[in-house]
Amino acid sequence: MKTGYIRAALAAVALSCAMAGTANAAGCLKGAVVGGVAGHYAGHHAVAGAVGGCFVGRHMAKKHAEEQAAEQTTQRQQARIQ
Repeated sequence: MKTGYIRAALAAVALSCAMAGTANAAGCLKGAVVGGVAGHYAGHHAVAGAVGGCFVGRHMAKKHAEEQAAEQTTQRQQARIQ
């Protein structure tokens, strides 16, 4: 029965990520899996953990993408100076 809840939670998160588009789904699935497992072991809250993990994963992926873009901009500016 527990696996049914986990499968339903992962399916719901995957569906919400698919509806959000590929750009927003960058960290959602990985975060949802980690959050779902952590929530399951922390009091059988796999669904809440999966949803929270999805949001955190998206946030971290967006932050990482912004850092990479800033680094590329800096490298381009340094190449122009030389």
